[in-house]
Amino acid sequence: MEYLIHFILSFIATACFGVIFNASVKAIPICGLVGSVGWTVYYTFMQVNVTEVHATFLASFVIAVVAQFFARWFKTPMIVFYVSGIIPLVPGSIAYNTMRSIVELDYTRGIEFGMRAFMIAGAIAMGLVFAEVIIQLIYRTLNKGKTSMESFAKLKRPRIK
Repeated sequence: MEYLIHFILSFIATACFGVIFNASVKAIPICGLVGSVGWTVYYTFMQVNVTEVHATFLASFVIAVVAQFFARWFKTPMIVFYVSGIIPLVPGSIAYNTMRSIVELDYTRGIEFGMRAFMIAGAIAMGLVFAEVIIQLIYRTLNKGKTSMESFAKLKRPRIK
């Protein structure tokens, strides 16, 4: 039940960010789905005591794979799904605590929070890049000379406008 609540709340939050980032009306539920899948992966790994950075890396990797799939399926730019999907993983409160500690002249805690925020942001970036590279390698291997969009264009799918 706890996972379902997290899934629904993260769906709502990421769909709302899809609205803020001006995604098309038909893409907003997909944005919510991408973000909720990513948050569920992150939350699951945090429950089994995986470090925060590793859980963020794995969740951003999954977000990138799912966003890449939906972007190809709906012929929509990947950034539409990446941006709203990655929002739950962004270390906003940690960055806030970094600045708060520095303003309060507690530099040791500020550096500690800053390094955590830096490591999590790096894990997000690495997860997105690794997924992109691996997916491109898979498509090139499967298509052997064809572009990935040629083989994908043969599938019947709905279009988002």
